[in-house]
Amino acid sequence: MTRHSGRGGLTSVGIPAGFAWGYVGLLLFMIGDGVETSFLSRLFFDLGFSQSQVGAAFTVYGVTAAVGAYLAGALSDLWGPRKVMALGATIWLLLHLAMLVIALPTRNYWLLVAAYGLRGFGYPLFAYGFMIWLIAGSLKERLNTALGWFWCSFTAGYPVIGSLLAASFLPALHPVGLLWLSWFLVASGAATALFLLRDSTGRSPLRTSGGGSFKDILLGGIIVMVKVPAVGRGAIARIINTASQFGLWVFFPIFFTEKLGFTIGEWATLLSIMMGANMAAVIAVGVISDCWSWRKATALFGGVFCAAACLILYYAPVNSPGNYPVAVLAVAIYGIALAGYVALPPMMTAQAPDRPGQAMSAYTLGAGASAAVGPLIGTLFIGSIGIQGVVWIYAALHLASAFLCLSIRSPGDERPALA
Repeated sequence: MTRHSGRGGLTSVGIPAGFAWGYVGLLLFMIGDGVETSFLSRLFFDLGFSQSQVGAAFTVYGVTAAVGAYLAGALSDLWGPRKVMALGATIWLLLHLAMLVIALPTRNYWLLVAAYGLRGFGYPLFAYGFMIWLIAGSLKERLNTALGWFWCSFTAGYPVIGSLLAASFLPALHPVGLLWLSWFLVASGAATALFLLRDSTGRSPLRTSGGGSFKDILLGGIIVMVKVPAVGRGAIARIINTASQFGLWVFFPIFFTEKLGFTIGEWATLLSIMMGANMAAVIAVGVISDCWSWRKATALFGGVFCAAACLILYYAPVNSPGNYPVAVLAVAIYGIALAGYVALPPMMTAQAPDRPGQAMSAYTLGAGASAAVGPLIGTLFIGSIGIQGVVWIYAALHLASAFLCLSIRSPGDERPALA
């Protein structure tokens, strides 16, 4: 195992030696993956599919993303993170190509669901494979900083810079042209990371001999949620964390352009503002969590604030249709609120200190599952209660997550958490 300890240069800001090109590759990959975020659901809608059909396609994508996120850890133990990243990139590139060349031109819904839905395996295997490589090959005393740069690169690409690219080039390239651009960006990012990342740790399996069977490794994240219920509650809170985000990303492009009078380019810019605000807030909420209480800060800033922010995100633009500054303020508030769950990973690993890898598998499973649960809620209910009712469901779930977070003991709590 290679543990770099060089000083100066990039290592002085917390980027481990040997990993710099990995961060660049991740950024390019996630920019390519994020280009479509602001307009893909609208494109599917314009092809003649209903909102429920669009939501179902995104739900399938979310399910495969959840499975991919969970498998990233187990496959890294068996094959090594580099092979996992290569598998994720290959899946993404081939199925995205199938969507562009076959599914979209023929407007065949089931081909579209198959190509786009199965492509969901791609980005979690690549991104979380790199995260696991980073954890294995970084100095422990600088690991949190290294992971901070990971999330910065991840979010900067998906969807901040990706959406800004869409807003800038949509008039010239149109949706399909942008989807071709995303293919080349993902290919460039994958090549950069896979061929230029110098650390050797991830080039071989991470599991040592006697580390358990494939079944044990595969099921470890599920088993720990049963044996340590607080980890399970944390995983549910993680699903809720971004369920509203993924759901609103599917249905709000249609809602903002069909009902509120915004252009798809304006929505793309709003999406970048939303997640740019999120990036800025993560650090501040992390400091507050460390100084106060992980579980209390997560319950307040994540659960309660996110519930209020969901309603603001809907009602503020509705009551000021076409008012762009109001929309900017609403999306910024929502983006800031999403940062409230930043302490959830250490909260979950603290519940099972002897099984941190399994606890992180439970966390990544929740992260991936949110990409399915959010669109699924909209798919099931938008036809009967409309987008307003769906937003209220998201708000109620965030409020419920506050109680889940309060029930998880975090280090430094003076009194026991709720039962």
